[in-house]
Amino acid sequence: MPSRVLRALAGFVSAAVALAMGHVVAALFNPAASPVVVVGSQLVDLSPTPVKEVAVRYLGTADKPVLIAAVAVVVLIAGALLGLLAWQRPRIASVGVATLGLVGAVVALLRPGFGGSAVVPSLVASVVGVATLMGLVWWANTPTPAHRAGVSVGGVSRRHLMIGTAAGAAVAALALGGAVVIDRVKQAGAAAARRLGLPTPASPATPIPDGAQVPGNTPFTTSIEDFYRVDIALTTPSYSTEGWSLTLDGDVENPMTISYDELMEMPMIERDITMTCVSNEVGGPYVGTARWLGVPFSDLLPKLGVKPGVDQLFSYSMDSGYTCSTPFQAVSDGRDAMIVVGMNGEVLPNKNGFPARMLVPGLFGFVSATKWLNRIEFTTYDKRKAYWSERGWATDADVRTQARIDVPESLGTITKDKPVLAGVAWAQHRGIEKVEIRIDGGEWIETTLADDAGIDLWRQWSHVYDGPPGGHTAEVRATDLDGNTQPEERQPVFPSGATGWHLIRFTSA
Repeated sequence: MPSRVLRALAGFVSAAVALAMGHVVAALFNPAASPVVVVGSQLVDLSPTPVKEVAVRYLGTADKPVLIAAVAVVVLIAGALLGLLAWQRPRIASVGVATLGLVGAVVALLRPGFGGSAVVPSLVASVVGVATLMGLVWWANTPTPAHRAGVSVGGVSRRHLMIGTAAGAAVAALALGGAVVIDRVKQAGAAAARRLGLPTPASPATPIPDGAQVPGNTPFTTSIEDFYRVDIALTTPSYSTEGWSLTLDGDVENPMTISYDELMEMPMIERDITMTCVSNEVGGPYVGTARWLGVPFSDLLPKLGVKPGVDQLFSYSMDSGYTCSTPFQAVSDGRDAMIVVGMNGEVLPNKNGFPARMLVPGLFGFVSATKWLNRIEFTTYDKRKAYWSERGWATDADVRTQARIDVPESLGTITKDKPVLAGVAWAQHRGIEKVEIRIDGGEWIETTLADDAGIDLWRQWSHVYDGPPGGHTAEVRATDLDGNTQPEERQPVFPSGATGWHLIRFTSA
């Protein structure tokens, strides 16, 4: 019998081959159905809110790959343990490996938005895992020609098993490489389809004033690459426009189903709007500004004939059964709420919601900004409860008035030739009246505001420091145009957004 290490290695490699083959099969038609991804997505749904908050706070956008890696590690360890049993209890080991795959199949079958075909990758992983482990057991126990000739040669099982596990590891690596190639080919195809271009807006965006940007500060417009991404998708969804449509129904006189081509032919508005995630801690990075192109709700509502009593738009994402509740008032009060198809002059990228997403200025994204959108139901809060509302988050959440210090970074240094502190402040759909700063807990000093580009956008500010050299603290707070000054009290992001003043420590050289 092989050593414990080699038996565990055989189980480990068998699990790796199973996961890799399941992943490559999923890459062909639905990456979200990959065994590790589908199980990870279920764990996201089942995780208590405090756990999700901690993950976002400490891992940021790395939370998704960390979770996927954790699921894979657990499966690989389980495979190693089953490998220890395989020579003495082969049936138990086979059932155990098969069960690992069946867990993914059951989860895929039960997840909303997944069809029956979503179980295929996990079933393939289950069969491949059992076949690989039992194949390694058989191969390790197969006598060599020397044995058949009656010559005593030690370590036959060891040599065979080492060859077999090496071959299995190579198969796993090739399968994972194949999945990467498939994904890149699909991404290239989707990118080519998106290069068809965008329509000219019927209502172009007003140019951003040159004075809206403080030199050396955060870029006023956030690049697509740097724009934050926070959602429940463990892998970036990639959808084609072929066969895609957007349904608008519910309590309306004239339900509509719009194809992508039909959507692109509708009159569009172009607007610069700042978006903020409710998971953004005080001073956090989950806020950004982009130029958006889309069909305004103000054009759609009259065509739909919304019935009296409607108080929410219940939107559905193609990804993982995600849903979102948006107050009807926020899309019908004249603000630039829209169904977005373009971002910063480009067709909406996959990570930002292609083919289409919602955007409603002034609301946190979890109640307004459904990505990978395919249906909007006009209904009431009594009838429908959205994904995050079911988990205790607010059902209606206006963006908090906030200010952030970006220059210098915390623990950074300013010099006599550049003694400037600077940052951004936002209160979407209310606008910023003033930003104040205080050094070392002293008096509040009003900063110099950059030019105002509009109430739906953040506003930059700056302050020339003229105090003594050495170590100092700086705090900042904003007041919006409604006269509300952000409170000092620190509150967590749950359930409706963080509050408090951003504080940094810096050195004046």
